[in-house]
Amino acid sequence: MAPNKRKHPSSTPTKTTNQIINNKKGRFNFNQIELPELRTEGVLLVSGSGDVGQLGLGPDILEKSRPALVTSKHEIVDIYAGGMHTVCLTKAGKVLTFGCNDEGTLGRLTEDEDDSFVPGEVAIPGKVIQISAGDSHSAALMDDGRVFAWGTFRDCHGGMGLSVNGSERLPIEIIKQKKIVKIASGDDHLVFLTDTGEVWTCGRAEQGQLGRTTKRSSDRAEIRKNGDGIKTFVNPAPISLKPSLKLRFDNIWASTSGTFAKVANKDDIYVFGLNNFHQISLGQVEAQYLPKRSQDFSKYKWQHITGGMHHTLGLTVDGEVYAIGRKEYGRLGLGKNCEDATILTKIKGLTGTVVVNIACGSMTSFAVSNKGQLYGWGMGTNGQLGLGNDEDAFEPTPIESKQLKDKKVMRVSSGGQHTLILATTTEKKINGH
Repeated sequence: MAPNKRKHPSSTPTKTTNQIINNKKGRFNFNQIELPELRTEGVLLVSGSGDVGQLGLGPDILEKSRPALVTSKHEIVDIYAGGMHTVCLTKAGKVLTFGCNDEGTLGRLTEDEDDSFVPGEVAIPGKVIQISAGDSHSAALMDDGRVFAWGTFRDCHGGMGLSVNGSERLPIEIIKQKKIVKIASGDDHLVFLTDTGEVWTCGRAEQGQLGRTTKRSSDRAEIRKNGDGIKTFVNPAPISLKPSLKLRFDNIWASTSGTFAKVANKDDIYVFGLNNFHQISLGQVEAQYLPKRSQDFSKYKWQHITGGMHHTLGLTVDGEVYAIGRKEYGRLGLGKNCEDATILTKIKGLTGTVVVNIACGSMTSFAVSNKGQLYGWGMGTNGQLGLGNDEDAFEPTPIESKQLKDKKVMRVSSGGQHTLILATTTEKKINGH
């Protein structure tokens, strides 16, 4: 029997780079495009549950309550935790995966179960500059603007496939008509930012996360009646916007079932997706199916936005962290007796700390300081907080271990039941990319 999938929304914040791109729509300045800083390699540490190999520690080690070192000969520069799998990017632009390989989640053939428990290379034609992963899919952005993906999307009816052909066990070029400059993965959807400032999406639509379907047309069963089939969802298409707005975007982010897009050269943030706990910060407590400006998110200058199923974290350019959404298990980091946050609320437990990196798992949250200190809070059931126990943490708590001693954490990523940490033993400056 295939293992049950657990929800995730991990994401890795990125470093600002400057790009000026000429296109048919005129000169467009991408001042805020953020891609990983890929010059500093680090060592990979993991914690949490690894019953299907997502820890990369071999078939005999299935759980770690404190960060454990993954032995690898590769120079790893970026990490991404999927639902029950792990994706790593090397300095040479290669992709490594390990963990659950149901329906092609690893993007490589595994002859026996043990092959899934150790890192293996994915065959992709070219140099990868960004990675992302969802519950059962992974994606890679190439240096020439192509995007390859593998695995499958899922909705309430089950597996959707990744393309009209079904699930893809090996990488396919998923969007051919556009040059892409950034990607973002939710649990079951992919978001693309084009070099002309457009936002395209594909995958699950039921919570509004594609930003281009009505509530009724988001259900596969309804679409099937109209004869359009699965291609409506798995084929990438632009989000629906009023032409009169003439909007272009220069950044994108995704949470488990939500999408965030920043208007070019402005602070305006357009959101769509699940909002039952205010996690995309709109007035109504219901899913938003078409892009809508969030007044709350548009008040701040964001470096990164990430989120779980029912909570969202935002990192400002000044290194401050805000939380919104559901309080259970301490995922907001606002204290044991806090209420659900209906507006973006600054996490006081990080006051005085300059944060450079944040991540969310399903019900966990993490932050990395500019001094290389890692903090975690939220559900600790599977040991994914790395605190040495299975207790929940209601405020940001320093994560320390023998393996982290004398190391500086650069970034963190959290999945359904496991957490990845990229750290360095050098004295190089920690980048919040």
